[in-house]
Amino acid sequence: MDLTSCDLEPIHIPGSIQPHGIMLISDPRSGQVVGCAGELADPSEILGRTLEELVGIDCQVVQDSLPGTGIQVLGELVFANSSWDAVAYASGAHIIVELTGKADGHTPDGAFLAELDALEAQLDRATSLLDLANEASRVFQRLTGYGRVMVYRFVDDEAGVVVGESIADNSPSFMRHHFPATDIPKQARDLYVRNKVRVIADVHYQPSPVVSASSDLQTIDMSDSTIRSVSPVHIQYLKNMGVAASASMSIVKDGILWGLVACHHHQPRPLPLNIRLACQNMASNLARVIKAREDSELYRERIALRAQEDRILRLVGEDRNLSQFFARTGRDLAELLNAHGFAVLQGDKLVQFGSCPPTDDIHAISDYVRAISSSQPVVTRQLSAKFPPAMAFKDKASGLIAVKMATDVPTVLMWFRAEVLQTIKWAGNPHKEGAKDPNTVLTPRASFDEWSEQVSGKSEDWNLAQIESAGRVVRSLHEARNNSRIRLLNSELSRSLNDNVSLMQQKDVLLREVNHRVQNSLSLVATFLRMQGRGASQEVKSSLEQAEHRLMAVSLAHRRLYQDDSVEIIDLSRYIGELVAELLATMNSEWGDHLHLDLAPVLIKTDDAVTVGLVVNELFTNLAKYAYDGRPGSATIKIEQIRSNLRVTISDSGKGISGPVNGTGFGTRMLSALVSNLKGSIEFEDNSPGTRAVVVAPIQSRGYEA
Repeated sequence: MDLTSCDLEPIHIPGSIQPHGIMLISDPRSGQVVGCAGELADPSEILGRTLEELVGIDCQVVQDSLPGTGIQVLGELVFANSSWDAVAYASGAHIIVELTGKADGHTPDGAFLAELDALEAQLDRATSLLDLANEASRVFQRLTGYGRVMVYRFVDDEAGVVVGESIADNSPSFMRHHFPATDIPKQARDLYVRNKVRVIADVHYQPSPVVSASSDLQTIDMSDSTIRSVSPVHIQYLKNMGVAASASMSIVKDGILWGLVACHHHQPRPLPLNIRLACQNMASNLARVIKAREDSELYRERIALRAQEDRILRLVGEDRNLSQFFARTGRDLAELLNAHGFAVLQGDKLVQFGSCPPTDDIHAISDYVRAISSSQPVVTRQLSAKFPPAMAFKDKASGLIAVKMATDVPTVLMWFRAEVLQTIKWAGNPHKEGAKDPNTVLTPRASFDEWSEQVSGKSEDWNLAQIESAGRVVRSLHEARNNSRIRLLNSELSRSLNDNVSLMQQKDVLLREVNHRVQNSLSLVATFLRMQGRGASQEVKSSLEQAEHRLMAVSLAHRRLYQDDSVEIIDLSRYIGELVAELLATMNSEWGDHLHLDLAPVLIKTDDAVTVGLVVNELFTNLAKYAYDGRPGSATIKIEQIRSNLRVTISDSGKGISGPVNGTGFGTRMLSALVSNLKGSIEFEDNSPGTRAVVVAPIQSRGYEA
């Protein structure tokens, strides 16, 4: 068994308190006190009575005033004919009220508050973290009156070091002395974050146990208690230091225990509530100032590193090849992070600058990094602790920042720092196990005399700004590489598009020429038909006119294609409008006054447009012949798009049809074939009066669609 066993000690449920205070444990349902502790003449006279009877305050009122966590200050209460400072907090299903004595001369007044302001101003005036720690020690010594006050900061592996100190008696100095992590076990560190002020008024106290009819209260949680009894191991620790009274205030920065203000005194010394609250507030102020100082230093470091990064990364644009970039900038990249060496391993290709491990070891480190890391930097100041082979080259690479780069070839960037031999002053030998008395009770070390240790295998620590910079460099390189590849792909795509545009332009010119020639040829055939019909019989002449109109529909489509920008898509409304105009030019001029066109813009494939034109030609020609017995009359041609379908309606108000249309003539057969080619349907309906022909077909407005 060693002192690490202290990590298992349940210090939050000691079952007892320090006797300079009184604890009253009440059940909020009944308001009665069900447990108590402290120097009470007869605890049985306390149990079963209500808080209101004992201290003049209702338990429900106390419960309603409690915050979510921590204590609620109740102020001054009278108990057993004496005035006490009172606080309350919740513990499980119980409400606990704690009473501590009011010390003479500690009543808060205007002068006291003014003094607090002056002490806070002293913290703000500190120019560095070292000055701040020393100033804080003096401030807390002024507040508490303790003989020795130290500012204790947690460092590697939860060990701590004294970074500021003020001594008003003959206590020995612990300035810059280190204390091992076992001196403040993990559960104690966790409790310091929750309960930020702890006072041991007299290390020679005899614990006052909780008295209750229920055994459950022997393990009631006292995490928020201000008078909780302390671990016997810690009490012996303080006695071994020659300390009679102790107080500590937590320095919590961003929710993490940064350190402690540790106060020691050679005689017993309680701290009244107002001083404890002032210390807690001052510790919060100290944490704020520390954060501001550290953030300021970090900001300045970040600005300086950003300027160096920008200067280095400007060269990325000049070197399309990353290997060439690393060859040019490797030394600058090493200096960027104040590293002794820098190496990049791209597959099997190694580039290195400065003091680096042997080549085989760099390969091994790269394999280690790729095995444990995703994209976050691997950071250590003691590589051998994580990668034992590094002990062989600790003089070159005790410190490491390594970042993987997401490239086609496995790439790892590595910054190395050599070991820095350090002599650490410990307050006693940290490696000496705690002694055991004959009854095997664990006791802490007895000596706190300075004990020096030579530490090797560790480099200077990497700061947060340097770690961020390493990650930022890799991200910037990755982004630059991607941008370069995108530019290359865009260039290739642009060339390909230009080639395609040229081919499309040639195709359009060719198609327009073909359409022009087809239109001319069809016009020539139509002319021959008109010439042939001049001397023919009326029946032959009528057939030739129908053929001419059909040729006109096809010819007009090719003319439209020759004139339009697109050779595959046509606006059906414009095409049908021009087709009808051509038809009207060959008919009785009165038809122009009777025909109504309702043509909505519809984009359609050219081949389908020609087919629709032939359908309109057939239907309108038949309407002109039969609806009004060859005379002009009211007629409508309507084109519309209904969702993904084309709807063509040709209607009249003539004599109508007497039954289903089942003609067997060429015109009827051709009309049926044309509608079928459109994958559509045609219906002849009663228009009351007259006839309405409705053609519905799916629209295919892109040549590549099925």
